[in-house]
Amino acid sequence: MSGALSAPSFWWRPPGPAAFALAPIGWLYGAITASRMARKPAYTAAVPVICVGNFTVGGTGKTPFALALAEGLRARGEKPVFLTRGYGGRLSGGPPVLLDPARHGPVEAGDEPLLLAADGPVVIAADRAAGARLAERLGSVILMDDGLQNPALAKTVSLALVDAASGIGNGFCLPAGPLRAPVERQLAHIDALVTIGDGTAASPVEAAARARGLPIFRASLDAREAHWLTGIRVLAFAGIGRPERFAQSLRAAGAEVVQTRFFGDHRAFTEREAQELLDRAAQEDLVLVTTAKDRVRLGNDRGDNALARLARQAKVLGVEMRPDDPQGLAAFLGARLSQGVSPHS
Repeated sequence: MSGALSAPSFWWRPPGPAAFALAPIGWLYGAITASRMARKPAYTAAVPVICVGNFTVGGTGKTPFALALAEGLRARGEKPVFLTRGYGGRLSGGPPVLLDPARHGPVEAGDEPLLLAADGPVVIAADRAAGARLAERLGSVILMDDGLQNPALAKTVSLALVDAASGIGNGFCLPAGPLRAPVERQLAHIDALVTIGDGTAASPVEAAARARGLPIFRASLDAREAHWLTGIRVLAFAGIGRPERFAQSLRAAGAEVVQTRFFGDHRAFTEREAQELLDRAAQEDLVLVTTAKDRVRLGNDRGDNALARLARQAKVLGVEMRPDDPQGLAAFLGARLSQGVSPHS
């Protein structure tokens, strides 16, 4: 599994020299992506497809939100199947594969697919249309984790998540900013906006969504069973899109975050890094705490190498996505699923 670089800090500040210098490239990148999004889908699945995406690169809670949707769908008698690219895993580049956690580890599958697999069947496929052909035989509805900008598969419902605290950053497209395409052009392809967490940074996006008549839902990513953290001195480590949010969750749970060590999103930990974390925790008598996604990437805890010892020693802060209006969200999805493919596809 390849490592990943951290997002440049200037993406999340008002536009400055670096952003303006890269803006011409960003304009071209955004125009190409927007044009690609407008293509006619190559395949329409035999079952409904719900896409959980976002406007930017980096984490907005897509995987926890997909898990929350799956729970709601099962309550309605549906059999959801997750469809994911499997970013960072070796399986991503090959034909569609039904993930088997007993055979496929983080090197093969990536981290997020393994989290999803604890909840239901997962198909890994970079070719979303080919993946849908396999997934449609396994359940009654496909939950596509990411893929908003991918036109290969027709979506029944497209949801775009935006972080209320960070919004869309500086509003520029890659590499000048975090956007994959201009927001207005992406809004044309979604059916609802979902704002995650607290803050006002997403207000401009919400205003643009309202102008288009799109429904807006809200949700929060909350720590689960975190009472054990109260008063605990912690070394927090993570390789996720927005690691600062992880540290904030630890503090909100009552932990004293003494040290942090953040890596790039989807980063594969090395033996040297694992040993460094173990040494730093031992020197200051700190409890190592990480995310479920990072724990998956550590692999199994058997053996005496540093990664195995870190896997045994690190505690996990569990989180879950909680929609503010689950009944309203369920009603919206039910109505859209009964209507068939979204007109935006």
